[in-house]
Amino acid sequence: MAPDSTPTTVTPGTAPAPEPAPADAGASARAADPVFALHVGGKMEITSRVALDGPDELSMAYTPGVARVCQAIAEDAALADDYTWVPNTVAIVTDGTAVLGLGDIGPRAAMPVMEGKAVLFKQFGGVDGVPICLDTVDVDEIVETVVRMAPSFGGINLEDISAPRCFEIEDRLKQRLSIPVFHDDQHGTAVVVLAALENALRLTGRLAETTRVVVSGAGAAGVAVTKILLAAGLSDIAVTDRKGVLHGDREDLNDSKRALAQLTADRTGRTGALADVMDGADVFIGLSGGTVPEEVVATMAADAIVFGLANPTPEVHPDVAHRHARVVATGRSDFPNQINNVLAFPGIFRGAFDARATAITEGMKLAAADALAALVADEAREDLVIPSPFDPRVGPAVAAAVAAAARADGVARR
Repeated sequence: MAPDSTPTTVTPGTAPAPEPAPADAGASARAADPVFALHVGGKMEITSRVALDGPDELSMAYTPGVARVCQAIAEDAALADDYTWVPNTVAIVTDGTAVLGLGDIGPRAAMPVMEGKAVLFKQFGGVDGVPICLDTVDVDEIVETVVRMAPSFGGINLEDISAPRCFEIEDRLKQRLSIPVFHDDQHGTAVVVLAALENALRLTGRLAETTRVVVSGAGAAGVAVTKILLAAGLSDIAVTDRKGVLHGDREDLNDSKRALAQLTADRTGRTGALADVMDGADVFIGLSGGTVPEEVVATMAADAIVFGLANPTPEVHPDVAHRHARVVATGRSDFPNQINNVLAFPGIFRGAFDARATAITEGMKLAAADALAALVADEAREDLVIPSPFDPRVGPAVAAAVAAAARADGVARR
């Protein structure tokens, strides 16, 4: 977790909540809903880390004393890492175009999710998060805005931005910024999926290099999951969208899907519909929100692994999956083996910040997945292939692994 010098600015639930807005047609229902009650006034606030009890403290926290600190940073920009909150603060940036399962609901409606993300950063990683909801969907405008805000932050967490725009935004920001840039919908999901799959493969006696995987969904999460599985040594992967397997002979693929086809089906020669590649497959990973018929699931290999991660309705309901698979995971908290991004992103940024990393590398992501898997490897069973988000070991283990990988990959500044 964060050292004693780490700023602690996001404190949920300590300020008096304002009264809700005047009643409308749905006011009674909202008043009776505990979810709305928790969100009244928002879920976070900014608090001071220093006492301002008199003129001496005021003169040091602000003028004239603060001028000495400003001048020192002007002469040596690196001092901002020691004398501001910047190196422990992440901007949580969205345009509201792909929020949860709600889709394009816009930046204002996305704010409750971004606030929630900030609270999770603080709770599970000791990282301060600032929600930034941008009123534009233009890639150039988003990139330029984030670049101009970057001096205020130690890292950028992109969130709920629709594909394929999210790929270009992340790539361009990585090229222009010397701080970590991380699209959690892609890479947080990928890290947790890989961690759970590592333990599932051990339980079922499989080797990565001989395991057949089907990934349903070629959006942000599908792309990132496929790439991290390839990096981890799984090579026989078929990725499908609504029209079937991605392969080079299809003329309807955008650039990101075509690149994914080259990494997968173009190497294995697999084509056809989802049902065709599910026959005999060892692993199914659902990231699409569609529904896979039970008769298709039944064609998978013995001791199959099924991760139906669409929320709230998995591609394969766990009750159905358990009839044909040995290991089952979902994105839901009411079933075992929840694939929850909160297992990854707080510790990843904590580790990146602890190492003062200039980027988040593929090695850092793989290290995070390995650390997560290792936490329950010795006690792994069919209903426990991934730790709980409330396991106190998670954040520190991921952070330590990520910081070590940052140093090994040459992107650490301490």
